[in-house]
Amino acid sequence: MKSDHNPVLEAALKIKLLLVDDEPEFLETLEKHLRRRKINTSVAEGCKVALDILEEQAIDVIVMDVSMPEIDGLQCLKKVKEKWPLIEVVILTGHASVKSGIEGMQGGAFDYCIKPIETQELVEKIELAGQKALINKQKADAES
Repeated sequence: MKSDHNPVLEAALKIKLLLVDDEPEFLETLEKHLRRRKINTSVAEGCKVALDILEEQAIDVIVMDVSMPEIDGLQCLKKVKEKWPLIEVVILTGHASVKSGIEGMQGGAFDYCIKPIETQELVEKIELAGQKALINKQKADAES
């Protein structure tokens, strides 16, 4: 007897997401939209706070702005990928600059989006990144 058990779908619903941006209003608004869709969301104002959170919590997916003071999103992506290579990162760029999105992809980002972005489009990218993060973990577990 076959069951409807789909571990990838279930994992997508259990994604632990971290939003990283230097605009508190944007973070608050996006966090509310994502929580309404049952996505477990944490927020960080900037890369330094994000790195502290990553030391404390298991995170599957990060949605990160490129343009931030002190440590920009591309530098932060590099730090994340060096220390937590299984985390998938979606880069947000508000500059209508495809260049920084492509640089992010070359630096290991899962995908990029141009702000402003529709919540549904972002949720779809988060779910795909979450599925990839699950596959990354399963491969790592199988290899260990």
